[in-house]
Amino acid sequence: MTVTIGSHVVGGGNPAYVIAEIGLNHNGDVATAKQLIDVAARAGANAVKFQKRTPEIATPPHMRDTLRDTPWGTMTYLEYRHRVEFGRDEYIEIGDHATLHGLDWFASPWDVPSVHFLEDLGVVAHKVASASLTDVELLQALRETGKPVILSTGMSTIDQIDHALGVLGTDRTILMHATSTYPMEPEEANLKMIATLRDRYAGIPIGYSGHERGLQISLAAVALGAVAVERHITLDRTMWGSDHAASLEPSGLELLVRDIRVIEAALGDGVKRIYEGELAPMAKLRRVPA
Repeated sequence: MTVTIGSHVVGGGNPAYVIAEIGLNHNGDVATAKQLIDVAARAGANAVKFQKRTPEIATPPHMRDTLRDTPWGTMTYLEYRHRVEFGRDEYIEIGDHATLHGLDWFASPWDVPSVHFLEDLGVVAHKVASASLTDVELLQALRETGKPVILSTGMSTIDQIDHALGVLGTDRTILMHATSTYPMEPEEANLKMIATLRDRYAGIPIGYSGHERGLQISLAAVALGAVAVERHITLDRTMWGSDHAASLEPSGLELLVRDIRVIEAALGDGVKRIYEGELAPMAKLRRVPA
């Protein structure tokens, strides 16, 4: 089965769909968000993704009054969430910027009002963050949009994934293997889960959402059959914020996309043949002809 997002068909032997997750790495600044969109476009990514919250709903009650040191001074966690959240005008500006650069754009809504907010802006798809996989009300709202849904599976059990798919349906869902550690160590990658998910959920495209340092694990995921790859991106991993350390800088994203395409070309079709480039070595080296 394939799922169409914008002008891209995901799965079915098509090139891997590369999502550059900007998330909150714009730190509440539209200019930074635009710079990151430019980075994604130059690297050859297919989409950029953000995160959208209604802070009063999406911030857990026990976290709201927790103090946090930020570049804008010490503030409560709820105040911080407001400080980095984009509103309608900002999303129109960055969404148009992404579209003009040939990129799909969408976001992870963390609550039902955010689903309606994004639908009003005409996003081509929605992403469910791993933390939201058990939020049935959110999943129902996403199902009702009729849009493709990309579902990350970090911090979740198989039973929980089963239940989420029962709510979402499987006809336009892409499932992403993920481990929600930031940054993730190789021992927690468990890439063999790509095959496990593909076997269990036959027909659903299976991708990979990574939070590791470097490129090797994401590239291995493609070699193991991941049809979509999502990685956080940043202008500088030393910037302030919770996700920058587990993100790719511009040169890293460029290398990731380049190497994904090399791997796809190298995988071939599994049909044994003699290539033209082998004819001269065969004539020179094979002593006993067939």
